[in-house]
Amino acid sequence: MNYEIVPLRDMPEIKERAAQWFHEKWGIPLEAYLESMKECLAGEKPVPQWYMALEGNRIIGGLGVIENDFHGRKDLTPNVCALYTEEDRRCRGVAGALLNHVCADMKDKGVDVLYLVTDHTSFYERYGWEFLCMVQGEGEPDLTRMYVHRKIFKKHKR
Repeated sequence: MNYEIVPLRDMPEIKERAAQWFHEKWGIPLEAYLESMKECLAGEKPVPQWYMALEGNRIIGGLGVIENDFHGRKDLTPNVCALYTEEDRRCRGVAGALLNHVCADMKDKGVDVLYLVTDHTSFYERYGWEFLCMVQGEGEPDLTRMYVHRKIFKKHKR
């Protein structure tokens, strides 16, 4: 499998397609993705950022970095969000490569610590993330796991 990880800022022409892809995966309104991606492309701040794993012209994975991923701990920012790998490309290192890439890229932008919320209990530890605490998701009855990443990895292309 041959793919590359591309920041949206390096390929702004796929903004609409990327926003539609994330919307289809997570059910968050398309307008929310488009607004965040527009802010990303304005380039005024290091956050938000969006990244896609591309296999040729096909988006096979992606994630974003936003201020807050719909939880009550506004002090734990910025957040990696919307990590997704297409089902037929899972278990091939795509998600891990995306996570490593975003950590290195954000470090280059002066962001040393990243957070994420997830229900997964063992996946993120493989990539240097550490469980931090439980947080209350907006409109969620149960608490969700919050992870933190402080170790920085080198970017690499596949």
